[in-house]
Amino acid sequence: MLIYQCFAVMGVPLFLMLSGLLLLQPSKNEGIRVFFKKRFARLGLPLMFWTIIYFIWDFTVVVYPFSINTIIQGILNGAYTQFWYIHVLLGLCLLTPILRVIIAHANRVLIQYFIILWLISVSILPFLALLSPLQLSKNIFTITGYVGYFILGIYLSSVQIRRRTVLAFMFLGITLTALGTYVLAVTNVSANMYFFQEYLSPTVILTSVMAFLLLLTIKPHPVASLSLQHETKPNIFSKILKVISQNTLGIYFVHVMVIEAIQWGLLGFTLNRETLHPIVEVPLLLIITLFASLGIILLLKKIPKVKKIVT
Repeated sequence: MLIYQCFAVMGVPLFLMLSGLLLLQPSKNEGIRVFFKKRFARLGLPLMFWTIIYFIWDFTVVVYPFSINTIIQGILNGAYTQFWYIHVLLGLCLLTPILRVIIAHANRVLIQYFIILWLISVSILPFLALLSPLQLSKNIFTITGYVGYFILGIYLSSVQIRRRTVLAFMFLGITLTALGTYVLAVTNVSANMYFFQEYLSPTVILTSVMAFLLLLTIKPHPVASLSLQHETKPNIFSKILKVISQNTLGIYFVHVMVIEAIQWGLLGFTLNRETLHPIVEVPLLLIITLFASLGIILLLKKIPKVKKIVT
């Protein structure tokens, strides 16, 4: 289970870096009004739609007590557990028009300086706090949160490292994440036993950066550059991957509902740690959740008025 978690924890950092790579391109030159109009259609409308859906799920299936305060808190802080990430994206979107100007005019040394300050603030200082009761004032470093991953996405796009080296450091990061978690669990030196599995821990940052660099080394198939008449027919794996990539936001929104339905036996069968060993249960649940979520989204997109707001 620990090993699965060490791999899974890379998901959020990778999505954040990919978002930075796509949104912070210097070539993107659009006004603030145009930018936020696009983001509202792409992120705001699905957020409102799924907030309503999860309120219904919460009050009917989970049977959480209904109250106006719950509705207000859900709107302000997220209707369900996975909504925290959407709020991170909203915050980064608010910064994007400013960051685009900085990225377009800053040299690499200045961007590196920003990344170093971020690493010290969010990762190095918390790590040192595990080793010593003496702590440097956090007020010295004010660059916090996930903005560093956002910047890393565009910065790493021009970094060239041999794939063998990237793989070595990625697995080093995974090993250190697992080892660090084990040591904290055994020694009880920290109240936060899962420090090394947090998105901003040094080992997760190392692993995620290496995984992102590895993904950047994957080149399009040569036929992609040929004219359509010379292209070979895409294989089934490519087709499935394309469909999944086109519906990732919707899959993210609905996947928790699917997981809970499976784990609670709402679909006629139960799949959890009590019915299967985690070694089998985790990958099986992942596959079922992915394709069940994809199926739900594809069905919803067939509804004309829902298609544009579901994902």
